[in-house]
Amino acid sequence: MNRLTNSEKIYYSRHLTLPEIGESGQQNLKKARVLVVGAGGLGVPVLQYLAAAGVGTIGIVDYDRVEIHNLHRQVLFGMADVGHLKAETAKEKLESQNPHIQIFAITEKLTSANALGIFKEYDLIVDCTDNFPARYLINDACLITGLPFIYGSIFKFEGQIALFNAVNQDGNRGPNYRDLYPDPPPPDLIPNCAEAGVLGVLPGIIGSLQANEAIKLITGIGESLNGKLLLFDALSLKTQLISIPTSTETKIPEKLIDYDQFCGYPSSLTEESFDPDIDEISYPDAISLSNDETPVQWIDVREENEHNSMNLGGTLIPLGQLSDRIDEIDKNGKVIVYCQTGQRSADAIRFLKKEHGYENLYNLKGGILAALQDKETDIS
Repeated sequence: MNRLTNSEKIYYSRHLTLPEIGESGQQNLKKARVLVVGAGGLGVPVLQYLAAAGVGTIGIVDYDRVEIHNLHRQVLFGMADVGHLKAETAKEKLESQNPHIQIFAITEKLTSANALGIFKEYDLIVDCTDNFPARYLINDACLITGLPFIYGSIFKFEGQIALFNAVNQDGNRGPNYRDLYPDPPPPDLIPNCAEAGVLGVLPGIIGSLQANEAIKLITGIGESLNGKLLLFDALSLKTQLISIPTSTETKIPEKLIDYDQFCGYPSSLTEESFDPDIDEISYPDAISLSNDETPVQWIDVREENEHNSMNLGGTLIPLGQLSDRIDEIDKNGKVIVYCQTGQRSADAIRFLKKEHGYENLYNLKGGILAALQDKETDIS
């Protein structure tokens, strides 16, 4: 039953006043079932505004826990939430803000094994993920289930949003993510937000636009982004709208695949996701190693601005300069390589081992962000 109660009419009175939405539009919102994949920077504003708008059933897929470095952009969470599951925390907070809706927290990673089963319970997907394997997985799962999805991404000061796989007025489906990006980029080409940084307000802007697109689609108002990509630059406030042609070569996949492997990452279908050829070491163990009689060299492979902002000491050799400065890296003693999160330092170690035969390297597990969790960390 989608009729609005008196309490709901008061809650949504500003929507009901709009002739474009009115009671019928609000009823459509009430019966809508929207799945939000990711409760991070993009997911938080999407969830807040869809919940406030009265989307009757909202699913949240996220297996991460709140961390301190999330708080500057994921404004639904506070210090008291650190360490708690994002999906469950968001559900509790949003249901307390709007008692007229249902929210389901799915605290597991979205995978090829569970995506179709989860998606079939919803009629719209909002992609708030931050990595290419997840985006291709969501795209292909939507192609198989016939669901539209709203894509969003952010990088430093720029954002993108689009509506994919939605039905046009002629009854045909619009373009999908593979029409825009047929192939994933090399895994080391695009750094994530932890490595590249992101303006705290940017995911709020892009996430709000994603929520706006969802509300428009559900209520049938306005002009959708079906077949278009919106680019936003937070520094100049310039926007650009690009048409996305539908490729005749894109086909509905027969089944979901291993998208980590497809995008060049270690396979998610194996029991171990770490690289067995790389020796990882925690920050406390690295400090103990440094106190041994054997000399230990620390190498920071981040960029100069990152190093100047905070560092653990040692020699700054940005990843792109390794080949030219190879003589500065000790080949006999123990060497600890670190970056922001451990990804670039792992890439550096692979290069040094393969191209220069190094066998004395340790990757600082979790990078400098993990080291910051240790109260004894000496940050310059």
